[in-house]
Amino acid sequence: MKSPRAAFAVALATAASVHAELPVVAVPEWQPFRAQVLRVADALDVIGAPLAPEERRALDAALAEPTAALAAAKVQAILDRHAVLGVHVNPEMRVKVQPGDAAPRLVENGWRAFLVKVHNEAGTTAVLRLRSPQAGAVAGSTAADVPDRWLALESFSAQPLRPELGGLPLEYRVVQLYSRDRGQREAKIAADVGQGTQDLGFRGEASILFQSAPAHPVRLRVRDEHGKPTTAAFHVTDAQGHAYPLQSKRIAPDFFFHPQVYRADGEELRLPDGAYTVVFQRGPESVPEKRAFEVRGGGQELDFQVRRWIDPSRMGWISGDHHIHAAGCAHYSKPTEGVHADDMMRHVLGEDLKVGANLTWGPCFDYQKQFFRGVDDPVSRFPYLLRYDVEVSGFGSHDSGHLCLLRLREQMFPGGTSMHHWPKLGLNTLRWAKRQGALVGPAHSGWGLEVKTKELPNHEPAPFNGIGANEYIVDVTHMVPGPDGQPVPAVDFLSMVDTPSVWELNVWYHTLNAGYRTRISGETDFPCIYGERVGLGRSYVKLPAQWTYEDWCEGIRAGRNYASDGFSHLLDFKLEFQGKSVAMGEDGSELALQRPGMINARVRVAAHLDDQPDASIASRPYWEKPYWHLERARQGTSREVPVELLVNGLPVARRMIVADGTVRDLAFETEVEVSSWVAIRILPSSHTNPIWVTVGGKPVRASRKSIQWCLDAVDRCWKNKERFLKGDEHAQGVAAYDHARAAYKARLSEAVAD
Repeated sequence: MKSPRAAFAVALATAASVHAELPVVAVPEWQPFRAQVLRVADALDVIGAPLAPEERRALDAALAEPTAALAAAKVQAILDRHAVLGVHVNPEMRVKVQPGDAAPRLVENGWRAFLVKVHNEAGTTAVLRLRSPQAGAVAGSTAADVPDRWLALESFSAQPLRPELGGLPLEYRVVQLYSRDRGQREAKIAADVGQGTQDLGFRGEASILFQSAPAHPVRLRVRDEHGKPTTAAFHVTDAQGHAYPLQSKRIAPDFFFHPQVYRADGEELRLPDGAYTVVFQRGPESVPEKRAFEVRGGGQELDFQVRRWIDPSRMGWISGDHHIHAAGCAHYSKPTEGVHADDMMRHVLGEDLKVGANLTWGPCFDYQKQFFRGVDDPVSRFPYLLRYDVEVSGFGSHDSGHLCLLRLREQMFPGGTSMHHWPKLGLNTLRWAKRQGALVGPAHSGWGLEVKTKELPNHEPAPFNGIGANEYIVDVTHMVPGPDGQPVPAVDFLSMVDTPSVWELNVWYHTLNAGYRTRISGETDFPCIYGERVGLGRSYVKLPAQWTYEDWCEGIRAGRNYASDGFSHLLDFKLEFQGKSVAMGEDGSELALQRPGMINARVRVAAHLDDQPDASIASRPYWEKPYWHLERARQGTSREVPVELLVNGLPVARRMIVADGTVRDLAFETEVEVSSWVAIRILPSSHTNPIWVTVGGKPVRASRKSIQWCLDAVDRCWKNKERFLKGDEHAQGVAAYDHARAAYKARLSEAVAD
């Protein structure tokens, strides 16, 4: 067995054979260095500058090398090729800098990401500061209109990295460089770890001659399936897998947390010479197109046309996402720096989402409230509508469950001008919203309703300790005054698609079994739960040719919609019995039978899966994202998915369809013996709202176990939420929860035995 010294000598020779510029550094503690390398690789992925696939495979192999010294040398051989600088901090905290092994290539009017190799003999945990006179006085300053200030320089220190050095003998950092110019440009880059740490004799800085490739305009012709100009998504990568423009340095309307950008017909991308791949798509109803192209000089134009596998809007089904944000979460570190309506409209158009509801919420409320109008935003152009409404999140009753408030006429709860005076009891917020005719429901329903089983419905006691449909278990039992003073349900809908399907659907199934008629609607909570795109969760509402945002909301209130991820569709669901027919969302969604009988269910179904399964999705547990995705419904390696008819939450019939995009007419038959609710689903991808079947005029009381679950849930919810209620609201909360207990007890006495 070789000694550690001998092993390191072999490793040094191995690394030296690969490159000879930056020295190989001994790594006495392998585990923390390995963890830091993985964070750096993840950071490169985050900013859209990943290692090439073959390099990532080589890195993973090096990290698995059993000999630590050899592993460390192999890792350095891979990563040093991307290091623009080598920084040495000696035991006396003096900093020396040398040019790295990376090819010093930049892009005109664009950002490039590099590594910085840090040999930290001092073990300091200070911030490594990089600066350049060509970039201004300090790191992060931009290139002004001064001939020698052509560079911008910025260290990347956001998650999964951090601003400070870790104190390891060796680690890698990420630096991003921007070139204002094309051609050869020299930059001097200096480093220090605090005042007085700069080395003497110019050893703390390095001069690097960069070659900045010219960027050329590439004009995009973007047409919809009818040949009309439109907006779509473009994910452009070079041969190394780097995204263009560099993700981390994008500004609105391009979002730095997206690999894709959205461009309208006639707009441009600026790219240097090279080979590229683009993935072109316009929402989940289109077929992605992957195309290779080259840029060689300017004047290039690329033509794209959308190919659809389905267009529900041509059949009267209008898509919308009732929960997106223009500020906060992934947008910016300071939510008040959120984007404006025209930025969000570009994304709505690019995903072919007909309705987008921008919900102003806590951290950004007092800034974003200026955009509320109570009518469609002026950027709207039919049939694409954008509206500002409110999510009670980060203030008020959010501790008892966030609330989506849609179709508001007034956005400010009486008594103040900000978010700081809102009630803590969700029911009080709902009373105010319903009085002005709003459409209301809990956001991200599953949070706080975690269970371990995947059974639906299940009777495990959920904790009711989160920010989803928690106080809903109480509020659903209440009627409150509507705009005309007449009583209306306090809750209209539950939000689906953006939390685990079992957690969302279970509470809904139980309250339906108790006889309450809450509907569902699909949401994304962009970019807080999902940042990939707007419209990842959608509601498709059946509407006439001319419709409004108010009509779309009313369709959800009436249950004339289905929730979906956009990859499967459940159209025109209806029930028939002896010549009578009731469509979902029409005539109260109720089919009345005088006595038990056999009913027929009809629905038009379409779904679309790629030929090749995506095992990375199908193999994940249901509580890991993506929570709703048609891939989870795929049967084995086929393209088949199951369509299920539900009665009181239980599947009573099943049909298999091929998810090839074809619209198919399906029919089911089932016996209904007691008053029940009936729905259709492709789990977990799409779900209709119910149609109620009443037998002999009796209300739905479908399950004693469900109603008991709801009754027990009221106590669990009170145990977790009581502490948030103070003064008069505590007394109001006691009354509200007591009302719910009494309502469930009354229904329990009327329920059908399980």
